[in-house]
Amino acid sequence: MTKAYLGIDIGSISTKGVIIDENRTIIARSYLWTEGNPTEASKNVVRELESQVEGQDVQIVGAGTTGSARRLVGAMLGASVIKNEITAHAVGTTHLHPDVRTILEIGGQDSKIICVSDGIAVDYAMNTLCAAGTGSFLSSQAHRLGVEVEEFGEVALTSKKPANIAARCTVFAESDLVHKIQVGYAREDIIAGLCNAVASNYLNNVGKGKKIAAPVVFQGGVSKNAGVVHAFEEQLGMDVAVDPDGHLMGAYGVALLAAEAGPIVQAESGPFVSGTFDFEAMLDFDFKTREIECQKCANHCEVICVYRDKDIIDSWGNRCDRGAVKTTA
Repeated sequence: MTKAYLGIDIGSISTKGVIIDENRTIIARSYLWTEGNPTEASKNVVRELESQVEGQDVQIVGAGTTGSARRLVGAMLGASVIKNEITAHAVGTTHLHPDVRTILEIGGQDSKIICVSDGIAVDYAMNTLCAAGTGSFLSSQAHRLGVEVEEFGEVALTSKKPANIAARCTVFAESDLVHKIQVGYAREDIIAGLCNAVASNYLNNVGKGKKIAAPVVFQGGVSKNAGVVHAFEEQLGMDVAVDPDGHLMGAYGVALLAAEAGPIVQAESGPFVSGTFDFEAMLDFDFKTREIECQKCANHCEVICVYRDKDIIDSWGNRCDRGAVKTTA
């Protein structure tokens, strides 16, 4: 029997999941669109992961979650580990690339940089205020140009003279893009210009003031775009590594943390009641959430409560321990 651990990274655009074995090797992986429904996306990821280990003697004994909906999905999974994206990405990357010094990550709607020293994250920055330079930005521009976003990178690499596109703001970038189309720039030059602009925007915004030291690892969905990878290498003047599972690194990192925490024992409810993960129990999970404004002190914290039937199974949002969250549904 193989004892395994589940990790899920729930983002605003995509939801990722992995199952790792006792040797910390990924034995199942899934990457699906969130489509505005993190709970259903997580269930779909779990279904896909289950199909990949079906018929194998694998028992999942622990789980972890990260990403924007980590608390909610963590309650669904009965997860023992719930961590932020910075921690999860750093743990996953340093496990696979022990000598990494800088982690560049660009996702669907945000991006981050993590500076590492001796395997420990010592500094980071995030950009969540503007979508310029993210995966959603590239997808919208690909649609405008009539090119599949998956083909963007290869098309960009054919350009001989990339167009100069201003991408510090999505509005300006789109206006500049339309202008370049109207004056007859070649499509591959426009696409290469967009890739260059994504890298430039990232380095001048997210990476501003950060010491970007080699080795550099680039991850997130945009790391699959060869044009953006090339743009980073040109602008940084150094090699940029892309791991084949770089788009799953958050899920992998939190699965590693779950493995470090060890098997879940004596769970009172949820998929781990039997001691091993019950896929059907998670897929049948029915819940509702309610927001409560705590009146116990001047903070008036907005507390999110998750209920199954009339029982509260999790809550978060209190900034002190005075808030009472036990209420009837």
